[in-house]
Amino acid sequence: MRNLAAGQSRSHAAKSAHSPTVVGADEAAEPDVPAARMIARARLLMIVSGLTTVIALGAVIGVIGYRVFRAGGSAAAPSEAIVALPKGARVVSSTVAGDHIVVTLDIGGATEIRTFDVKTLKQNGRLRFAIEP
Repeated sequence: MRNLAAGQSRSHAAKSAHSPTVVGADEAAEPDVPAARMIARARLLMIVSGLTTVIALGAVIGVIGYRVFRAGGSAAAPSEAIVALPKGARVVSSTVAGDHIVVTLDIGGATEIRTFDVKTLKQNGRLRFAIEP
């Protein structure tokens, strides 16, 4: 329709559409080089973007998996432990402070504070108080 000349009728245009003088088929066969370059560049950018997304998702899933498996041991932490105290020692007080259990001991007249990790029940530190002469 848009190829009709100003004074041409539709029937005349239909006859001329089937004639070999129409160049529309030849123009469609010619590749559009700038458009092909643009499509190739868009494909490349899409591939790079897709690979970056896959790598980022893999990293996030890897970190989550690492943390889950690493924290898995803390769920099965021991619920009881035996702490050997020196002879004559007596527990003065005990309390929980953050992630630590703090135990105050009286050992032969000297005061000592021992800290233990809540999750593993292992001793973290020892603080001794001595009386100056």
